[in-house]
Amino acid sequence: AKKAAPAKKAAPAKKAAPAKKAAPAKKAAPAKKAAPAKAAPRKKTVICSLSGFEVMPGAPGLSPKTKDRLRAKLLEEKARLVHQADELVAEAEELARNREHGDTQFDEESGDGDTIAVERERDLLLSAQARHVVDEIDAALVRMKKGTYGVCSYAGRKIPLERLEAIPWADVCVDCKARAERRR
Repeated sequence: AKKAAPAKKAAPAKKAAPAKKAAPAKKAAPAKKAAPAKAAPRKKTVICSLSGFEVMPGAPGLSPKTKDRLRAKLLEEKARLVHQADELVAEAEELARNREHGDTQFDEESGDGDTIAVERERDLLLSAQARHVVDEIDAALVRMKKGTYGVCSYAGRKIPLERLEAIPWADVCVDCKARAERRR
């Protein structure tokens, strides 16, 4: 008699509870699937993390005449910077050669050796900065070929012509650049 009573109580309780729990779980699942389907169109609106503006892919480009003028400006600036960088490296090498050959007397009291070392380091730093801008100019020329020149690489907005006139290798709009600088 003891075995029959516990078996009857345990069996109906277990069978009834899972059947009731399974039905609400199935009803909740379709409701969750419907929500992401509505959220999909919202994913098209992407907000730039730097500027806070909506990213606008396919922003209108520059006219061919304007692109040609800016391309010429980029190439002119590249040639100037490459020449400047080469001259700075040559000057730094000349300073090093003069110091090595002993053309100038260096002693600890005069500090001439330190001055020349500082000038050499300055020349090498300025040369590296010029070469960095040359790399940015090369990237701008590649963007021109791809058709993405003049479009902010973060927000996808058109970079104002005034900014491109001032810094033709710019790849971000003023708002994104300002926010990036503030984050530093």
